[in-house]
Amino acid sequence: MATQPRPYLTPQQYLDIDRAAERGSEYYDGEMFPMMAVSLNHDRIFSNVNQLLGTQLEGGCCERVGSNVRVKCGLSGPYLYPDIAVFCGAPMLEDSDEDTLLDVTAIVEILSPSTERYDRTFKFQHYRNLPSLQHYLIAQNEVKIEHRRRQPDNSWTAIVSSDPEAVVELPAVGCVLPIQGIYKNIQFAGR
Repeated sequence: MATQPRPYLTPQQYLDIDRAAERGSEYYDGEMFPMMAVSLNHDRIFSNVNQLLGTQLEGGCCERVGSNVRVKCGLSGPYLYPDIAVFCGAPMLEDSDEDTLLDVTAIVEILSPSTERYDRTFKFQHYRNLPSLQHYLIAQNEVKIEHRRRQPDNSWTAIVSSDPEAVVELPAVGCVLPIQGIYKNIQFAGR
């Protein structure tokens, strides 16, 4: 039995559907992909990083937003939901709905077994096309941070640290993230 092809959605059709939905979906090449529920550790890491950034960004020119604000990468997308995004200065928004950023300076993704490959490859491949993006951090389901950083020649370097005493420096947004603070109150299975 042949499967029915999914109808192609324009970016505007996607936005109309996504804005009316209870849970967000990402968009790429005419298709929507629903966001999955997260684990307790994922949410704890999110809260820790969000709090660390919020404290340091307060009163400055940069601002952080959580996973309810989408980022559009390129003229026709994809539309992606980072776990945390930081933008500096007045936000560049797609339209008057003010729910889609066009420029971000730093993105944090928190991996889960089901999203690891997607976050490491597909999402980063599209995020790095944003000229404003300088830092891409990947937090994992172990004490380990991967910090990808844009270089002056537009290439990217990656530094991976699993030292709980280490600090991740984000000079483009004026913040530092102690790894110990990122993983505060986290319990890993089997440890």
